[in-house]
Amino acid sequence: MIQRDSLVAACDHQLHASQFKDFTLNGLQVAGREQVTRVMTGVTACQSLLDEAVRWEADMLIVHHGYFWKNEPIAITGMKHRRIKTLMDHDINLLAYHLPLDAHPEMGNNAELARRLGWKVEGCLDGELGEGLLWSGRVAKPLSAKALADQLGQALAREPLLIEAPGVGDIERIAWCTGGAQDMISAAYEGGAQAFVSGEISERTTHLAREMGIHYFAAGHHATERYGVQALGEWLADEYAITHRFVDIDNPA
Repeated sequence: MIQRDSLVAACDHQLHASQFKDFTLNGLQVAGREQVTRVMTGVTACQSLLDEAVRWEADMLIVHHGYFWKNEPIAITGMKHRRIKTLMDHDINLLAYHLPLDAHPEMGNNAELARRLGWKVEGCLDGELGEGLLWSGRVAKPLSAKALADQLGQALAREPLLIEAPGVGDIERIAWCTGGAQDMISAAYEGGAQAFVSGEISERTTHLAREMGIHYFAAGHHATERYGVQALGEWLADEYAITHRFVDIDNPA
């Protein structure tokens, strides 16, 4: 068992939450009970995840996608009201870490994706490692775009959408940013990558990939961001002897 505020402080410190200018509030978003023994993690604080946290009698829920996003309506009504009421009725704490959980050099989404695919991390194209979001490196051995797509599908249990660039041979240099980072494709190309992996795709992404000459893989926003929050939960369990459970609410996006 650990005091809520001590656990929040540990997460904030470990993820360097205060260093990021984000689109949302990182850290404690909804306060619940003060003593924490059971922590559930998940990607998005949707109603299905909240309902499972209630059934499991979680003291705290930690997610990558929480609430209070920039430019969203302020009023706590409708869906937002139902979600927050669920947390408050059952005295469950909600913590959310967005960009800090993408960028962390050891347990972030980018780090975890690289670890699962066996990529060698060489740095960031938009800042220092641990602060930047666009990571770069090399695959374990040169491979075709279709072979990399197969690897992604096996590792993430989701078939990626592949946009092949004409005239680009086997892939050695790769860049990646999990989630909705498709517009980083130009920076990935300018950084020397032959392939860029992210979560989503826009209409323009196809033309950029083909015309610049860089393979693009839309591997799933949810699929690429399942692992950072799990790593955070496992770290907390090891450090503070609490019970941790990750729940994956399937999302094809």
